[in-house]
Parts: sequence; C-alpha cells; structure tokens
Amino acid sequence: MRIALFITCLADALFPDVGRATVTVLERLGHTVEFPRDQTCCGQMHVNTGYQEQALPLVQRFADTFAPYDAVVAPSGSCVGSVRHQHAVVADRFGTPVLRQQVAAVAAKTHELSELLVDVLGVTDVGAYFPHRVTYHPTCHSLRMLRVGDKPLQLLRAVQALDLVELPAADQCCGFGGTFAIKNVDTSSAMLADKMRHVTGTGAEICTAGDSSCLMHIGGGLSRLRTGVKTVHLAQILAATRDEPMVLAAGGQDAGVHAGPEAVA
Repeated sequence: MRIALFITCLADALFPDVGRATVTVLERLGHTVEFPRDQTCCGQMHVNTGYQEQALPLVQRFADTFAPYDAVVAPSGSCVGSVRHQHAVVADRFGTPVLRQQVAAVAAKTHELSELLVDVLGVTDVGAYFPHRVTYHPTCHSLRMLRVGDKPLQLLRAVQALDLVELPAADQCCGFGGTFAIKNVDTSSAMLADKMRHVTGTGAEICTAGDSSCLMHIGGGLSRLRTGVKTVHLAQILAATRDEPMVLAAGGQDAGVHAGPEAVA
C-alpha cells in the first residue's frame, strides 16, 4: 500500500514533531510513508471564512498531488474533514465534472490517523509505551464531521503503562474553531475555561487529541494558568516506546514535547 502523508499547515509550520510521529508509528508497523512535496494547504481556512472560489486551486492541487496513492493520512481531523466534505462543495460550485470525480476519489482514501490505523490497517496496539495519566479531548471535526467515535480511545487503551481517565463533558467544543477564537474572543475564552476546568479536574498529566489546533488552544490556556498539565498529540503518544520514550519538557504546550533519545528535559 502506498501511503502519503498530508502534513497540514499547522504541523508543517508549528508542530513538525506531530508529522514525524505519524510517520514513526506507520513505519513501525511496516509501512513506507511518502511525502509529496507538491502538497500545500487544503484550503479549509479559505472555505471557513467565505472564500470558497479562492480555495479552488488548492482543492485542485490536493486532488492532483494525492491521486497516485492508495491512502492519504493526516494528523488532523479538521483538515481531513475539509478534504472529505468541503472539497466536494468547492468542486461542485466552481469546478469541472473531471475535478468532481478526482475530488471524490481522493476524499474516499484520505484518513485521519486513528481511522487509518483502526479501520484501514486493522490495528489498535501499535507497540507504544507512555507511563502517564492521560485524558482525551475529542475534537469537533473528528467527532461530528468524521465520526471517528472511540477509535482514538481504542488506540490509547492499548498503550502500555498509560492511565486513561475519562474527560467530563468531553463532547463540548474547546472554543478554538479557527477564526472563531479571533472573532468571538469572549465566547471562545469562556468555552476554553470550561474545557480547562474539566481537564484539570481529571488529575491527568496530559491532555491529548487528534488536532494540533485544539491542543494549541487548550495548551496555551493551561500554560498561562500554570496548571502543569501538558498537551500532547495522539500521534506523539503512539510514537513513544520503551526504547525511545517521550521526555516531557518544561512548559505547558506540546511544542515543548519531543520524542526520542535526543529529547531534553
């Protein structure tokens, strides 16, 4: 199976360790992951802010770039949701019949990491080791748009030494929502406060999720309050092993978390 990594803008620019961790997990399972260098933004931010037609070249590029592969994986429910749903909307409104067919074909084989592992590869135990108390936040797009269900939880339950604790009101939005957090600051902050209260109430050391965007939002709040709770992407937890453990650096966000022997405390 030819698997391509769609890195996403946020992982590319701010959280490259998340992309590396995704590749690490799949290579450990015996798969070769390719990185198409022609990939760009999926266009989600354009569509979400009302610029659907301007997203058309990005939709076309995505379809062209990932057409040759058997599967496409991304460490983001949000971006995969855009590919699987928004791309069809853009292609229908502004594209050609050929583009519509291309978009449908690529969307059908584009998966969020937990979907690829559980549904496509049939794996829940990836050989991970993570001796920490962890709670899981299901991000809105993965929960409501992709309907990944408990797939991330299945993967976390199989991680050796991990103590998984349930997050109260887990299905409530963290308040990020891309530009929502900028345009509706007060509402976003109130939603974040609720989410942080629930996270800290679990007594967890780590809050994990499948989207770096939500973790950036939650982690920023937890860091400012000096709670000591860190945010770590699901891929990074799955990439950690006994031989290459994850060392949690000082600070609250997963930008300060590195996997592998080169990590520093």
